[in-house]
Amino acid sequence: MADEADEVFSRTGFDPTTSVLTPRQATVLVLRERGLKQHAIAERLDTSRANVAGIEASARENVERARETVAFVDALEAPVRVLIPADTDLYDVPQQVYDACDEAGVKVNHTAPELMNTVSDRAGGAVRGREVRRELFVGVTRAGEVRVRSGTRDGHGTPGEQEL
Repeated sequence: MADEADEVFSRTGFDPTTSVLTPRQATVLVLRERGLKQHAIAERLDTSRANVAGIEASARENVERARETVAFVDALEAPVRVLIPADTDLYDVPQQVYDACDEAGVKVNHTAPELMNTVSDRAGGAVRGREVRRELFVGVTRAGEVRVRSGTRDGHGTPGEQEL
């Protein structure tokens, strides 16, 4: 088992000194990705299934926090940031983004239909049909790449994930 995880660590460049995951968490994720059930992992690691479940839950939470951090930094670095309020018609979003890009001197790399599809696809459940159901933050990088984050906050006051 250690050899199997070590091989994946080596191939993917996993370094526990720079990762948000502990080696144990990474090992559990590797084995889960390989299709092993928690009880089988527990046997391999000589621990309980409950312990494996806890390790996996902590690992997945750490991954989500890391994603949220990257999304936050991406949003900060984007020179164009547009708040799209809930109840906005999706067809109105491209013009709002284009206007903000014009002000910032940034060219967006999408036609209006492409931009609507990108926002809809990357907003998760925040967009249904033509309706923006929860506020969104649309950022555009200097290279014209579009970033979308849900503005809905969870119980901890943090934006909902969906950097996309």
